[in-house]
Amino acid sequence: MMPELGKYAGTVLSAYAVSLLLLVLLVAASMIAARKAARALKDAEERRRNG
Repeated sequence: MMPELGKYAGTVLSAYAVSLLLLVLLVAASMIAARKAARALKDAEERRRNG
């Protein structure tokens, strides 16, 4: 399933690894931002209800 990469194997595999790492970081950052936004919305709704 893995193509023969020859002398470029290290470069290609490291590019895949960096890309995967960046995707993981983007997903994590998005999840953190979503939680922060949900928390801020919940706080704003509580403030609106209470006064």
